[in-house]
Amino acid sequence: MIPRYTREVMARLWSPEEKLRAWLLVEVLACEAWAKLGRVPRQALEVIKAKTEPFLEKGFTAEDVSRIEEIERETRHDVIAFLTYLERLIGPEGRYLHLGMTSSDMLDTAMAWLMKRAMEIIIEDVDELLEVLKRRALEHKDTVMIGRTHGIHAEPITFGLKFALWYEEMRRNKRRLEAALETISYGKLSGAVGTFAHIEPEVEAYVCEKMGLKPAPVSNQVIQRDRYAEYLASLAVLAGTVEKIATEIRHLQRTEVLEAEEFFAKGQKGSSAMPHKRNPILSENLCGLARLVRGYLMPALENDALWHERDISHSSVERVIVPDATTLADFMLKRLTRMLDKLIVYPERMKRNLNLLRGLIFSQPLLLALTEKGLPRQEAYALVQRRAMEVWEDEKKSFPEVVRQAPEITKYLSEEELARLFDLKYYLRHVDTIFKRVFG
Repeated sequence: MIPRYTREVMARLWSPEEKLRAWLLVEVLACEAWAKLGRVPRQALEVIKAKTEPFLEKGFTAEDVSRIEEIERETRHDVIAFLTYLERLIGPEGRYLHLGMTSSDMLDTAMAWLMKRAMEIIIEDVDELLEVLKRRALEHKDTVMIGRTHGIHAEPITFGLKFALWYEEMRRNKRRLEAALETISYGKLSGAVGTFAHIEPEVEAYVCEKMGLKPAPVSNQVIQRDRYAEYLASLAVLAGTVEKIATEIRHLQRTEVLEAEEFFAKGQKGSSAMPHKRNPILSENLCGLARLVRGYLMPALENDALWHERDISHSSVERVIVPDATTLADFMLKRLTRMLDKLIVYPERMKRNLNLLRGLIFSQPLLLALTEKGLPRQEAYALVQRRAMEVWEDEKKSFPEVVRQAPEITKYLSEEELARLFDLKYYLRHVDTIFKRVFG
């Protein structure tokens, strides 16, 4: 009865037709549970299942949706319109649908099922992205480049370390998403105010088990919306990571930097006015979409506070934010995965940029070496900074040359010691250790 998919498409998941199938599934399973308890006659259950099986197997059609919407224009109530349509199709046995239930019993349980499936798709997307991040991290483990802080050259790193950093953060995202998946995987069929006044807890337990959900330990008329808030929060943090990666690619693709670049397909155009342009459009798109996903979190947080046992101020909001946020997250992850998979890397440009400051990036090991020789730190700092400013102000000078000509430094450090300080290996000697920490 429950549809199985090898790989779902998010757009189909949030279609009106699939929403109605989720609603129907809750209703039919509730009838099954009632039949086990002797409240619904077995013959009636068989009629209900026979008449609804085509919808559960093949789904509702656009024509079905249109007819239900036509009824809703009269009833001004979507659930009543849905039940009315089913009763007309099933006949007298349709009276056993929705037995002892309130609308939110069906709506919230169906929504939990849809949100669970949506999150499972997103976690699959994350797994695919993690594979690409790991592959590219290992590929560029030893690709040396300059690290930047405040946008200014700092000290050498490797491009692989960037990917390792993103990999580890995305792995934390996966753990957050898995926690949100568990949090959202709860249904409720406990009646109008959560007291099971007209429905049995066994019905709730049966429906939830069949749908891969758990019964909420306690509810009022609705599943509590802190669950939704956690779900949307996990997507918002995920979107922030996507934006972080996309922002870095945008910076690396700047003309003045050009250490990495989005793949530019044959026939692709970058500008309607300037034929030479190759713009980071995928990364820019991802940064914009991240703002949308984060924006959906605030309404989810505000939806938690409802009047008494329930109002419907949350309902209209969730019809937008949940499908949109999950659809966007799915799209963003797929786009980022493809983009990083095809990312063009320019190691020679990285090497060129690494040398732009003519050795100033070696200032810190020199500072530390002088303190180890006994100089007070601030005295050593002033000494190194003075020589560094010489290089900043004269493009013909290099830092190692200036240092080697500074007697106030060479009296403490030998040529052999200076050569070791000006060697890139000094900076990168622990890269393997970091990679073992991240990838095992």
